Amino acid sequence: MIHHCVRFTTRPGTTPAQLEDALASLRNQGEVIPSVRSFLVGRDHGGGYEWGATFQIDDLEGYWEYLIHPAHRRTDEIGLPLVDKFVSFDITDDPDPESGDKIAELHQRRFDADPGLTELVSNINQYEGSAAPGPHAA
Repeated sequence: MIHHCVRFTTRPGTTPAQLEDALASLRNQGEVIPSVRSFLVGRDHGGGYEWGATFQIDDLEGYWEYLIHPAHRRTDEIGLPLVDKFVSFDITDDPDPESGDKIAELHQRRFDADPGLTELVSNINQYEGSAAPGPHAA
């Protein structure tokens, strides 16, 4: 099982309507992407972030389906331009010591295939996470 988690803070000037559209799009991912077993989108407490989301996915094949699904790309298009600070991370019970590298490879494959996505992520002021492209790589 893989728990894909994101935490983020929005840029100054983000309107309540823009934020709600982005949060609704994150929720939509959980509702329409078949590989997502469960999800949660809401306020982030206990750190330097405002919002967060988690998506529970069975395996790497499902993770890839999640990454390339049009609902996920739609969230990127409307949400990433609003993001000031972002971190993504994954928690897995897979005993394979290479699980993290395999997850990072999926992210990198997605970035390599989508220059527009790479540009969106590269415009975030602070980005940390698996295979983060551009100058903000962790």
